[in-house]
Amino acid sequence: MNLSTPLLSSVIHAAEPPGGAMTSLFKTVAASGGFYADDAPDSGLGLLMSGLAGVAAALAVAIMLTVYFRSGYRSARDVVRHGVAAVLVFGLLAFVVFDMRNAALAYLGINPSKPAVEFEIRLPKAWQSTVDETQIELHTDRNQTLAHLSGAPASDDQGRGILRGSVPLDFRTADRVVILNLPGQAQCEFKLRLAASPTPSGHFSPWHLADRVASPAMTEAKDAYAIRYRVI
Repeated sequence: MNLSTPLLSSVIHAAEPPGGAMTSLFKTVAASGGFYADDAPDSGLGLLMSGLAGVAAALAVAIMLTVYFRSGYRSARDVVRHGVAAVLVFGLLAFVVFDMRNAALAYLGINPSKPAVEFEIRLPKAWQSTVDETQIELHTDRNQTLAHLSGAPASDDQGRGILRGSVPLDFRTADRVVILNLPGQAQCEFKLRLAASPTPSGHFSPWHLADRVASPAMTEAKDAYAIRYRVI
C-alpha cells in the first residue's frame, strides 16, 4: 500500500498560500476581533497562515514517518518510492520554513537584502572649504541611522560644495528623510522618493531641491541645497 501519496497531497494542500476555506475562516474570526485587516505577506494574518502551514507540514511529516517505520515488511520498490516521497516532503518543509522567515521579516518591516543609498548633497556657493562637524542622518518611521560621509567635501565646476556619502536602508518603508546638519549654518531635509523595497539603480536620480531648510539667520534660499541619490 502506497501511504506516501495521500500524505504528500495533504501536506501540499496544507502549505498552500492563504486564500482557501481556512483563510476565509481566519479572516472572519480576525475581522470580528478587529486584529488582522488582510492576508498580505506583511500583515498579521499572512504571518499566522505561514506559521499554520509550517505546523501542518510538520505534523504530516511526523505522521508519515510514524506510519512508515511501524509498517511491516517493505520491498525495495517501496523503500525507493517512499524515499522519493520523503525527499519531496522535506523539500516542501524547507520551503515552508523559508516562507515563514520571509513572512516574519515582512511583518517586522526588515530589509533582508540590506540595500543602501549613495547620495550627493549640493551646497550653496558660499560653502566653507572645510565643513566641521557636519552630520547627515536618515530618519524613517521605524529608525534613525547616521550616514557615512565619503571623504572631505568637494566642489563642482560652478564652485558649489558637494557632500558624498551613503546610508543603509535597514527597514522596509517609504517614509525616508535625509537630514543634513551644518552647525551654525543650516538644517536641510530631503525626502527620498523610493519604494519601500527599492531595487539597485545604476545611475543617480535627478537633483531634488530640499523639502525644508532651517537656517539660524534665515538667509539661505531653499533652492541653494539639493540632493541626488541611487540605491546600491
